[in-house]
Amino acid sequence: MSTSRFSTLSRMGTLPSIILLSTLWAAPVHAKNVILFLGDGMGISTVTAARIYAGQQQGATGEEYSLAFETFPNLALIKTYNTDSQVADSAGTISAILTGEKTRIGVTGITANVERDDCAAALANTLPTLAEMAEDAGLATGVVSTARITHATPAGMYAHTPNRDWEDSASIPDEAKALGCKDIAQQMIQMPNGDGLDVILGGGRAQFLPDRETDPEYPQRTGRRDDGRNLIDEWLSTDTTRQYVWNGSEFAALASKQGKISGQVMGLFEPSHMQFDADRAKDPGAEPSIAAMTEFAVSQLAAKGTGYLLLVEAGRIDHAHHISNAYRALEDTVALADAVQWTIDNVDLEETLIIVTADHSHTMTISGYPRRGNPILGVVETEPGKILPDATGKPYTTLGYANGPGYKKKQPDLTEVDTTAPDYQQLGTIPLVIETHAGEDVAAFATGKNATQVRGVMEQNKLFNVMHSALFDK
Repeated sequence: MSTSRFSTLSRMGTLPSIILLSTLWAAPVHAKNVILFLGDGMGISTVTAARIYAGQQQGATGEEYSLAFETFPNLALIKTYNTDSQVADSAGTISAILTGEKTRIGVTGITANVERDDCAAALANTLPTLAEMAEDAGLATGVVSTARITHATPAGMYAHTPNRDWEDSASIPDEAKALGCKDIAQQMIQMPNGDGLDVILGGGRAQFLPDRETDPEYPQRTGRRDDGRNLIDEWLSTDTTRQYVWNGSEFAALASKQGKISGQVMGLFEPSHMQFDADRAKDPGAEPSIAAMTEFAVSQLAAKGTGYLLLVEAGRIDHAHHISNAYRALEDTVALADAVQWTIDNVDLEETLIIVTADHSHTMTISGYPRRGNPILGVVETEPGKILPDATGKPYTTLGYANGPGYKKKQPDLTEVDTTAPDYQQLGTIPLVIETHAGEDVAAFATGKNATQVRGVMEQNKLFNVMHSALFDK
């Protein structure tokens, strides 16, 4: 693991600190590999709550615990706004991270001067992504996500679209098709840079299958494509060394050979998003964990020997927050931390840059003066068994949301309610059908080569510069 900048300074003698800082931070350090972990919606309150939750799951009070990435020596606050929105969405933010330019809310891989849904302008104003640059340079590339692989964050690796929702042929308007715009799934299998993504693991089978074809895991469901195309078959037919899997047993068979597979690999484990980590054990297809997918992707990409770029997204943190379900949001955050832990234990940080960040925050808050070690999902107690009531004399939880579906016209009495239950929905202050993103800064944690460039308060698009200079500045 890379050394803390402070311990490094202490060993460098009596040179003025300003010279030391400029020496340590100014010049990029070349990395063979870059791994970007993105917790979708993983704001600072989520990191704090997940830290406490993970510690309490291990029998500790929790506050003193550290998630794997919290041990990284380099840290920054990231400003997440889109060019037209104070509170960002995942499409505009991942575009900033992977292209180096901030853009509008709801668009992917195009400049900020393109209005949403304007196909013609989007075709003329695309932004090259870091993955496209890596492929053109002969590096290996991969994307792992617990969301649909065509969803906003993973699409940021390869797609250019004026509407993040154009994920399949049924979603993109006919007039946009006539102008030459392609849906996001089609863009993925036809990525023109290099040989395309080398490892693709996530959800979203339906976006690649025709609407007349039954899903292999859920017979009552079909694909979403209305153009009759099976994009999985098309992707496989382009190169006979390519392999596709859709369930846990097939993935396990591939994983037993990881690093020894010559061709590219695609795994799509759900018709839509993958299961929340808390529900994964009940999945009929026995889908893999984010840690298992990360292990496979790292091993497979590293074996190519060219250097690589890998994006790993914990996409369902965001989805749990949107339904005001803190339990599943924290479970998925801890699952991401497990994937990070495997990575730092198994990659060479002398040749790898690792960044862990979020695209935006959520409105979850931590409040109420609970005692040290109070269950983070519980009601506020000042000492065991002693409730600190609200102004109406009722218990309330440490975690809550500023808005969302947890709003209740009449404050419920939580005295007999198990607020730590997996399906408990935290209360919200403002009624909304779904809870929204939040606009405060998020954190970025970095270790390895060029990690010292992650510092201070940064514009989100500057993370692109850190990764680009690590991969390409020698």
